[in-house]
Amino acid sequence: MIALSSVKKVCFIGIGGIGMSAVARYFLHRGAQVFGYDRSASALTTQLEQEGATIYYQDNPALLPPDADLVIYTPAIPPAHRGLTYYREQNLPVIKRSEALQLITNQSFTIAIAGSHGKTTVTSMIAHILHQSGVGCTAFVGGVMTNYNSNFIAGNNHIVVVEADEFDRSFHRLQPDIAVITAVDSDHLEVYGTQAGVEEAFLTFANSVKPKGALVVKASVPIMQQLKNHNRLITYHLFYSIADVYTYNLQKTNTGFTFNIAAESARLGEFALNIEGQYNVENSIAAITVASLLQLTPEQIAKALATFSGIKRRFEFIARTPDFVMIDDYAHHPAEISALLQSVHALYPNKKMTVIFQPHLYSRTRDLAHDFAMSFRYASEVILLDIYPAREEPIEGVTSDLIFSKIPNKNKYLYSFNNLVAQLANHSFEVLVTVGAGNIDTLIPDIKAAALNTLNSNPNNRT
Repeated sequence: MIALSSVKKVCFIGIGGIGMSAVARYFLHRGAQVFGYDRSASALTTQLEQEGATIYYQDNPALLPPDADLVIYTPAIPPAHRGLTYYREQNLPVIKRSEALQLITNQSFTIAIAGSHGKTTVTSMIAHILHQSGVGCTAFVGGVMTNYNSNFIAGNNHIVVVEADEFDRSFHRLQPDIAVITAVDSDHLEVYGTQAGVEEAFLTFANSVKPKGALVVKASVPIMQQLKNHNRLITYHLFYSIADVYTYNLQKTNTGFTFNIAAESARLGEFALNIEGQYNVENSIAAITVASLLQLTPEQIAKALATFSGIKRRFEFIARTPDFVMIDDYAHHPAEISALLQSVHALYPNKKMTVIFQPHLYSRTRDLAHDFAMSFRYASEVILLDIYPAREEPIEGVTSDLIFSKIPNKNKYLYSFNNLVAQLANHSFEVLVTVGAGNIDTLIPDIKAAALNTLNSNPNNRT
């Protein structure tokens, strides 16, 4: 077993990933020397360098420190990576990111949030409530929290809040004191094979909760029946009064929502959430439930939650004027896209909604093509891009056309990533939503400029 206190120099292979960078920040906070490799620079790697990390962008073992106390890699790195191979040949301690989180959380009071979608938001909400209320925590989040411009919060107590990733069965390494399951939908079928395999994996995670721990689960997940006998099960849902915790008096405001919470027949009072998306109200119920388990008062929770500003690339407004609205979101699963677009439509029911979607992973496109195509039902116009491969090699016969051919919307277009911005001159926009977990975010400034240019060049486009 590696002693964290002995780690003075650590190297990350794939340091620029959202999960890896949070762990790198943890070691920087501990005063360790942090080195890393990634294939290209990004906003995250630039921030890490400013915070003290040394990062290389060539797969050259000669650049890496030969005397690292610990090497942490992401499963997205190919096995033949030269730097990773070098460290293994030197017989240095080489572990996955999930094993690093296991080391960090072993001696902590751990709150782990899992789910095929929603987990990043719930993780950040819990971390924010604990931080703002003065309880404090150390948090590892799979997104950049707007309040902190970071995916990591450093705490000075024994509470750790961690996003529990199901990819590569990573979340099975955790033994949480409190676990949250937000959704159990088909995803990562390249790992689990079938929906039944996905459900079995989440059951394994649920059963990893410590004997006296609590399990907080959305009431409608398909594994609910198998969880009924858990000794401390708490269910939540947006409206279902059959759940242990749910809302009533839900009201839309100019900046979000107000609502009341009923918790096992008790009334917890009124809460305000100042971000959009009704599904985020449901996410906040999970966070409120966890905070209540930690003995925070409803008043403490409400005060902290009202200051939560969301996560970058989660229903993030890029532009918001009477003539033009642009929203960017990380959604990459059909259920996420459907919930996002339903929420946008509810905000702007009489405006034309254009969606630009970049599919993420060949395997996910292959496995969920029909569901993706149906997720655009609220859109007036769909622009589909080529697949962002991330860690995958191409799969024969798998292209964006698998989705495109099934999209029922009349107005649909298939563009390449490289010529997207030029093609936007042929469109007019009222509400524009960019969606995807790949690199579509790198085009946001250009997409916004192109959309505004079409608006300004043709005043008749204005609403």
